[in-house]
Amino acid sequence: MTKRAMKRQLREGAFDAGQFEGDAKIRRLPLERAWSPMAHNNNNEDRDQGYVKTIKAKSKGQQELMDAIDAKNLVMALGPAGTGKTYLAIAKAVEALEAGRVGRIVLSRPAVEAGESIGYLPGDAEDKLAPYLRPLYDALSDRLSMKRVRALMAEGAIEIAPVGFMRGRTLNNAFVVIDEAQNCTYGQLKMLLTRLGWHTTMVVTGDPAQSDLLPELSGLGPVAEKFDAIDNIAVVRLKDVDIVRHPLVAEMLGVL
Repeated sequence: MTKRAMKRQLREGAFDAGQFEGDAKIRRLPLERAWSPMAHNNNNEDRDQGYVKTIKAKSKGQQELMDAIDAKNLVMALGPAGTGKTYLAIAKAVEALEAGRVGRIVLSRPAVEAGESIGYLPGDAEDKLAPYLRPLYDALSDRLSMKRVRALMAEGAIEIAPVGFMRGRTLNNAFVVIDEAQNCTYGQLKMLLTRLGWHTTMVVTGDPAQSDLLPELSGLGPVAEKFDAIDNIAVVRLKDVDIVRHPLVAEMLGVL
């Protein structure tokens, strides 16, 4: 039967699927090969990646970090990959913005390539910086819809900027997150930390063991050591036991 005839019969309500038996083979996915959620949960029933409105700490270290953010204006969160440093900081920022405790969120990240040069990027400044700032967009979109994120960015309530654009600013009534701070030099961190204004919370996150700078250039470790002596600044050091990413991440970091 031609397509035209089939469309005519569909319009007239005279379509009978039986008349096409034998025209072509019907290919179905075998039942044993069909997709099943249980086949992809890695036998880990405790893992729930669904969105929750109120985040809860999954480890003692994460609870310490959340308590520090609630209590201090400046918090430094150091720890290995997968401990939730950035996610918790941005979740707390969104929570503060939604509750009206701050007027805006400012997220900053150094535009440093992870060990390889990606060359010239086309487009304007925003296009060029997008790959470096993508992890911040991902964390934001997990707490807010992308439509809401775009609306808040258009209003100026959420700002994402590279470290180089922060000099000379005073950040009042804001929640500031400095991510991947291990890729900042001592001078850059000093500049960023002194942007702190009135009614502002600043969280600096990073892993000193995963710097893309030469070891002597990264300023995160030295700054954190100096801040240990200041009571009004919280320095939270997360450990391997605080990793909430895939269990293999903790095992890999234990031997790498």
